[in-house]
Amino acid sequence: METQLDPIKDDLPLMANTSHMLVKHYILDLDVDFKSKVIEGVIVLFFETGSRYRKTSSTGKEGCQSQFDETCKMMSSEPCHSPVTNMSACSSKMEYSDFTVCSKGEEDISDKNGNHSNKEQASGISSSKNCCDRENHGNEDFLLVLDCCDLSVLKVEEIDVAAVSGIEKFTRSAKLTDISKELENLRNQIVHELVTLPADRWKEQLYYFTCCSQAPGCGELLFTTGTWSLEIRKSGIQTPTDFPHAIRIWYKTKPEGRSVTWTTDQSGRPCVYTMGSPINNRALFPCQEPPVALSTWQASVRTAAGFVVLMSGENSAEPVQLPEGTLSWYYYVTMPMPASTFTIAVGCWQEVKQQSFTAATQTNTEFSLPSSHADFRWHEEICGHVEYPCRFQNLAARLQAVIPYRLFAPWCLMERCEEHLLQLIPQCLSAAYTILGTHPFSRLDVLIVPSNFSSLGMASPHIIFLSQSVLPGGSHLCGTRLCHEIAHAWFGLAIGARDWTEEWLSEGFATFFEDIFWARAQQQLSHDEVKGQQELKALLRWRRLRDEVQNSEEELQVLRPKKDSTGELSESGASVVKHGLKAEKIFMQVHYLKGYFLLRSLARIIGEASYLASLRKFVHKFHGQLVLSQ
Repeated sequence: METQLDPIKDDLPLMANTSHMLVKHYILDLDVDFKSKVIEGVIVLFFETGSRYRKTSSTGKEGCQSQFDETCKMMSSEPCHSPVTNMSACSSKMEYSDFTVCSKGEEDISDKNGNHSNKEQASGISSSKNCCDRENHGNEDFLLVLDCCDLSVLKVEEIDVAAVSGIEKFTRSAKLTDISKELENLRNQIVHELVTLPADRWKEQLYYFTCCSQAPGCGELLFTTGTWSLEIRKSGIQTPTDFPHAIRIWYKTKPEGRSVTWTTDQSGRPCVYTMGSPINNRALFPCQEPPVALSTWQASVRTAAGFVVLMSGENSAEPVQLPEGTLSWYYYVTMPMPASTFTIAVGCWQEVKQQSFTAATQTNTEFSLPSSHADFRWHEEICGHVEYPCRFQNLAARLQAVIPYRLFAPWCLMERCEEHLLQLIPQCLSAAYTILGTHPFSRLDVLIVPSNFSSLGMASPHIIFLSQSVLPGGSHLCGTRLCHEIAHAWFGLAIGARDWTEEWLSEGFATFFEDIFWARAQQQLSHDEVKGQQELKALLRWRRLRDEVQNSEEELQVLRPKKDSTGELSESGASVVKHGLKAEKIFMQVHYLKGYFLLRSLARIIGEASYLASLRKFVHKFHGQLVLSQ
C-alpha cells in the first residue's frame, strides 16, 4: 500500500503503521505563543504492540521474521536527534485526583550527542527503490511511523517509566536487574499493564500516565520527518514488540500549519483554533490518524492571562495561575477516540450566562424521561466496545436529560447569544435525549468561532463550534444547527466511521436527526406544523442535491468511493482517504443529503416510530465502536 501513495493526487495519506504499534494514550504539555503564532511543547505517547504482533514473544525473531516481509524503510534521508530540554521529574506526593503537569524544564543548550540535520528532505511517501529487500528484513531496524505535517520535531526519546515511584505494582518481576534487555522488556510490560487497567481505576491510570510522562529519558531515538510522516527508530531494535512503548517528542507547530487557524475574533482579539482541516490534527501534534487508533488523552496548555482554553475534555477546566502572568489549563478524556476528534480553541472568549433565572432545564427534563425508560433493557446489556468508564452503564448518566453546558463567545456577540442561543441549548439536548437516550458525553461547551470559520458548525467530543452566521437567523437557524451538531455526539463521535470515505454515516445521520430533534424541541408547534416544516426542508435539500449532482464531478458524489475495498488497510495499517484533499469537496453536501434521503425513505417504509426504535438499538449496540455502511 505504501508504495502506491502519491501526495500529488487529491487522496489524503494516512501513514501510521497501526498494525505494528497502536497508540493508546497521549499526554500533551503545550505553550501557546500568539506573538510567534506557534504552539510548542512536548507530547508523550503510550503504545500497545499492534494486532499483527501481539502473540509474538519479545525475544523470538523467528515469529516476526515472516511478518516483517512487507515492512519497508520509507525514507532515504539521514536521521536526526537534537537534545533540547530536560524533563522535570514527577513528584511522588501527587494524588490520583491531582493531575497537574509539571512545567517545562530549562533549556539545555549543549549538544552532547551531536545534532545531525537532514541533508535531504524526504517526501514521507515511499518509492519502490527505497523498499528493503525481502531477504534482508532481519537486519533492518523497525520503523515507527506517525502521521505528521508542518511540524518542527526537535527531539525524540524513550522514557524510563520504571523510574517512577510506586510503579512496581505494574510489574510481575520479582526484582530489577541491570541487563538492558530485561529493563526494556520491563518498561514495555509496565506500559502494557497501565494502558489495560480496568475502567474503574481510571483516576489511578491518569495519575500514573502523568508520572510516567515526566519520568527521565533513557536514550534518544533516531527520527526522520517527511511531508506526511514522522519516522522513529531505535538502533538494533527490529520488532515492534521490542520497540519502546513510551516515547516523548519535543516539537513546535509552524504558523502556516494547516491544522489550526491563527486569527482574530469578532472583537479584534487574537485567537487560535482547530477548524476541521482536511489533514486533521497532524499539524498540531504527531499522532496516528487512522480511525482504528482509538486513544485517550490528557493535555495541559499554558497561555497568557486573559485567554481561555477550551478543549475536548470531560472536565470543565479551571485555570491555574503560574508565575509571570501565565495560566495553565488541564483537560482529560477517558473514552477512546480517534486523534482527529481532538479539538482546541484559545482566545479571549467570554462565557454567556442567563441574566434571569429560567426553568428551561427542569421543564425540558420532565417530558424526556418516559420515552427513555423503555430503553433501559438495552442499557443493561454488556457494551461491545473496549473497556472505559461508559455513560451507558451509569444509572445517573442514563437519567440525565440535559448534561452540563456552557456557551462562549467574543465579547461583542454576548448579547445576541443570550437572546437567540443560550435558552435553546437545554431544549435541544433534552429533545435529543428523548429520541436517542443516554448522552454519550458528560458535558458540552458551545463556542461562537471567528468569522473565518468555513462552515455553520463542527462537533467534537464535549465541544461544538458554531458560526456567527446562525445568529441572524434567530431561534430557527440556531436551533436546527445546534440539533445537527448535537446529533454528532451519537453519529460521528460515539459511533465513528471505520473508513473516513464513508462520511455519510456521520453527516447523513446528523442531517436526518436534525429535523427529528428540532421538531421535539419546538413543543409549541402542532403535528401538522412540524410535518409542513420538515417537508419544506426536504424540498430545499432535494433542490440542493439536484444542483450538486448536475454541477460536480461524478466520483465525488459516491457515498462509498472505495467500493468493495472500503475499510481495507495495508499490512502495516497505512491507507488513504479517497479525495481527502480535493479542494471543492469541502463545499459539497452530497454526502449529507444522499444519506439524509436514504434514512428518510427507510423511516417512511418502516414507520418513523419503529425506525427510531431500531436506531436506538443501533446506538446501544455500537456506541464506542467504528462501523462500516454494511
